[in-house]
Amino acid sequence: MKRVLLFFGAPGVMLARTVRAGAREGIPWRETLAQVHELGGRSVWLVMSGMAFFGAVLVMIANAQAKKLIGNVAVLGPAYFEMLVRELGPAVSALLTASRAGASHSAELATMSVNEQVEALEMSAGDPYADLVAPRVVAGLVGVPLLSVLGTIAATASAVLVASVALNIDGRAFMDARYVDGWDVLVGGLKVVACGLYIPLAAAVAGLNARGGAEAVGEATTDGVVAASLGCLLIDLTVSLAFQFVRL
Repeated sequence: MKRVLLFFGAPGVMLARTVRAGAREGIPWRETLAQVHELGGRSVWLVMSGMAFFGAVLVMIANAQAKKLIGNVAVLGPAYFEMLVRELGPAVSALLTASRAGASHSAELATMSVNEQVEALEMSAGDPYADLVAPRVVAGLVGVPLLSVLGTIAATASAVLVASVALNIDGRAFMDARYVDGWDVLVGGLKVVACGLYIPLAAAVAGLNARGGAEAVGEATTDGVVAASLGCLLIDLTVSLAFQFVRL
């Protein structure tokens, strides 16, 4: 029970301290831009390539199942695109980002922590929450939604290509937005914003709590990735369930 409370409560406490420190000390925007590049620029190819493979595989699986039931997978194209916008695009893109950015943030902050660089920053009148955590949080809020958009585009493009070339059907069906409405866009947007907020907070909790040597850095990196990934899945489930009840 203690570990469950720590998993869910620690990022919330970290957010409160970061907001308070950022409002008091200000946010270093040069470091923020560097973190946007670190999270977004260095994760873009992982997200886009991963989502492209995901979209292609999903179409092939759908085709195999459609042959047994309806005979033409193109009929499922509009539903596929709606699912991609509302569920799969935000969730899978966030998980791919968490795997890389979560590890990067956790390892960097853990290294600073075990080498007493965080304590040195505090002795120099710096604030670890404003100087280290806040730029990463802002970068997550900016970078994860953008990566989700790019990942969704990549998955759509790969689905269209596979359907047209490999399956010899009209691939444009997989970018048909007839079923997509404002609720779908809102749900997807809330998921990626919440994940963009949670990923750096979970990584910061793991990194700043590291104590010891190289082993502690490794444990913090693992904890950061696991916490960020599980948090994204929980956010996806919570938002989906909430809007399901709202729309009933």
